[in-house]
Amino acid sequence: MTTVSLWFCGSKLILAVTFIPSPILVLECAIIHLIEANVARQRSNQTRPANGDLRVARGYWVAADTILWNIAGSARYTYELFFAPEGGLRLSANGISNGDSLQLTWNSNGPSDWILAQFPHLHGQTALGLAPADLARIPTIIKGQVAVQARDETGTMVDANSLQLAGALDDLFAYAGDLGVSYAADVPTLRVWAPTARQVSLLRFADGRTAESTSQPMTLDGQTGVWSIAGTADWTEQYYLYEVEVYVPSTGTIKRNRVTDPYSVSLSTNSTRSQIVNLADSALAPAGWATLQKPPFAAPTEIVLYELHVRDFSIADPSVPAQLRGNYGAFTVAESYGMQHLTALADAGLTHVHLLPVFDIATLEEDRAKHTAPDFAQLASFAPDSDQQQALIAPHRDRDGFNWGYDPFHYTVPEGSYATDPEGATRIREFRAMVQTLNEVGLRVVLDVVYNHTHAHGQHQQSVLDRIVPGYYHRLDENGVVEISTCCSNTATEHAMMQKLMLDSLRIWAIQYKIDGFRFDLMGHHMKANMLAVRSMLDGLTLQKDGVDGSQIYVYGEGWDFGEVQHNGRGINASQLNMGGSGIGTFNDRLRDAVRGGGAFSGFREQGFISGLLHAPNAAETRNVAQQHAALLAYSDLIRLGLAGNLKQYQLVNAAGATVAGENINYNGEPAGYTLAPSEQIVYVGAHDNETLFDTVQLKAPAGLPMRERVRMHNLGLSLVALAQGVPFFHAGDDLLRSKSLDCNSYNSGDWFNRIDWRGQESTWGAGLPPAADNAKKWAIMKPLLADPKLKPTPADIAAASAHFREMLRIRRSSPLFRLRTAAQVQAKVGFGNTGPTQIPGVIVLVLHDIGDPVDPIYQRIVVVFNCTSATHIINDPSLADAALGLHPIQAHSADSVVQTATFASGTFTIPGRTAAVFVQTKAIG
Repeated sequence: MTTVSLWFCGSKLILAVTFIPSPILVLECAIIHLIEANVARQRSNQTRPANGDLRVARGYWVAADTILWNIAGSARYTYELFFAPEGGLRLSANGISNGDSLQLTWNSNGPSDWILAQFPHLHGQTALGLAPADLARIPTIIKGQVAVQARDETGTMVDANSLQLAGALDDLFAYAGDLGVSYAADVPTLRVWAPTARQVSLLRFADGRTAESTSQPMTLDGQTGVWSIAGTADWTEQYYLYEVEVYVPSTGTIKRNRVTDPYSVSLSTNSTRSQIVNLADSALAPAGWATLQKPPFAAPTEIVLYELHVRDFSIADPSVPAQLRGNYGAFTVAESYGMQHLTALADAGLTHVHLLPVFDIATLEEDRAKHTAPDFAQLASFAPDSDQQQALIAPHRDRDGFNWGYDPFHYTVPEGSYATDPEGATRIREFRAMVQTLNEVGLRVVLDVVYNHTHAHGQHQQSVLDRIVPGYYHRLDENGVVEISTCCSNTATEHAMMQKLMLDSLRIWAIQYKIDGFRFDLMGHHMKANMLAVRSMLDGLTLQKDGVDGSQIYVYGEGWDFGEVQHNGRGINASQLNMGGSGIGTFNDRLRDAVRGGGAFSGFREQGFISGLLHAPNAAETRNVAQQHAALLAYSDLIRLGLAGNLKQYQLVNAAGATVAGENINYNGEPAGYTLAPSEQIVYVGAHDNETLFDTVQLKAPAGLPMRERVRMHNLGLSLVALAQGVPFFHAGDDLLRSKSLDCNSYNSGDWFNRIDWRGQESTWGAGLPPAADNAKKWAIMKPLLADPKLKPTPADIAAASAHFREMLRIRRSSPLFRLRTAAQVQAKVGFGNTGPTQIPGVIVLVLHDIGDPVDPIYQRIVVVFNCTSATHIINDPSLADAALGLHPIQAHSADSVVQTATFASGTFTIPGRTAAVFVQTKAIG
């Protein structure tokens, strides 16, 4: 059946239509209507006229000598390429006028295989060829308006359209050298790729504010399309813009655009100008930067990720000096509550901090003096279920300095609003100091990168790429309109120079900022080849040559498959089902949905494994007991597979009692298992998107369930992640029962809904009804929950969750059996009890046995029993009758008195309700 899916793109929801056998999905967020309206506006008035339309670009210049066009090819037709250096082509019933033309030849054999491999969405289109003698004219032709026309044998014009140029530009001008500012000794040279520009000049400014500038023409290399200018040593720290004279198809005119450098590495406040700096200059680094030692790294499955927003980290931390709150500098305050918390987590087993976007963000005001926000004291004065908090915040949403940041402006400059001074290079020094401090306490740093879209395109003032090479860097539809399936301006990393921009940017972050990992937003919108190129580039970085070991830089991303790239629509894309064997991680939504219940696009009160399905149904449950039972068993299969790395070929006994491979377990009509190595699974149950894990429990748990039981539900979810094979991923504050007062999309909800109290004294639960834009339809359900004082976590509740989380990290670290590195190891050493149709529903028994090649010097066998029910369960396993299992030493001395009551004797486990109990068998000495 046809279903409509909601996907989060950092700050926005995405509408995707797919064909999957699943229930009717409930669409909750009104922003869908805005997306549909935006798409409709772009597509309006673009139906194909009977005799052509130059306002749309339905032809594709895919290689220097080849044009593809979606019309019927015929040897009787005459085809022409029209061009006008100044624009101004006119179309009438008689054909195109006001330009020059070249004859094109119809190729009855169609395009070559290599062209179809590059442009798979153009299969079946008519191929037209340029004469060899005309190829030399192309560099001049592409600098103006271009169109293609067909006439029949009577001379009647059949069709005419404008052309998309990306393929030809790649064929003729793909360039592998330096772009942006590069240095030879202390002398800078500036280069910009602009093959369609008629003229490019460099405008230099003494600082970031003065209006006076010096203009100098840049020199074009006709072979590469690169414009360059050599400077002098005194240019360093000056600011600049490129003045690009270029034909802009969307306006039909020549424009003279003043634009920042796509390869900027430093900027003025609010990114109005680029700055000339040398990142290798020691003056731009903190003391000790050159000799910084990285925390140990053995393999990707040793990683434990903690997703954190720079502003959230310290904006509400009173132990941080006021001028550093919300800044990079807050991470250098060793005695702050936040840094003490991160240090304690590192000591327990956390390895990597994943920072939400910290590149230059288009939607943040960088001048803090211009920020406005309601007073926290005033917001705190309202009732916990009031609508006044969000109402007061609403007028400040774009002026308060808060945004998740999925709005790229310049990819390779740290965001200025997180620096004490956004003007110039201060942000570079402070960013590096942040990385250095985190490394020194044992934490590596991951950046959330967003190369799949830009904030704007066309002639928008915050459009950088498209005002230099119009129509090249973005993915266009069949009319030449920029695709917006990401909710923003989709980039086309399948184009050579967009891939180069991504690779060059990542290289700078890796080398100059010593970044240890990259999380790719909407990675499925990149091609698999792009991601393999990223992996190859990083693997080529060495300590001797580059100062970093690129093989230790982990890469992962969102492998969602939707939009124009869905089902490999633009080539093999970097989606979940395509990335097995790449070594690149993708987020596993299968386990996430099974643990929480439902999904990002289903009923938000639908229960799952931890949240009461079958055993504690809530008032919204409409399924009968048999249906709930079947759903819980199906969820349990997904969780077991996730605990085993979500491996495509992992063999397990399913709910029906059959032994099946992971790829044969169903997830909404798709294979559940898709990885070929455990390191390719990012296992998680919460992230910045959607409600926090604790808020999810609050929504899904039955009314009247005591807070202590809700905390146990929450903790069980974190336990499943912590003890799974693969790479565990946690949302910052998960360990503190983090709440956003039920906000499902807090990307622009301000500090009030996003703050974290690292002391564990106050939960953001009950901060008021969340912002209306994304949540108002659910307010009627939320209001009584937020008003109930029994649902407000106490410091003791938070402390219990925090202690549990650290125990789980220590348990994971205690044995390599939780961190197996290969699929073969997982298949050999990971098994499950209590499976098949007669299993006790709601109980998962994970068995880790160090058979074959040993990996654990201490433990021979580990058994973890996850009991999601409220009742104590007795589980008999005759195969373990002679096992010498005892409660893990960490749990034997746990802060949780309930888990201490879990026992094992003679093959029988006794497990209290809503508990993850870990039992170990020590290897015999000698």
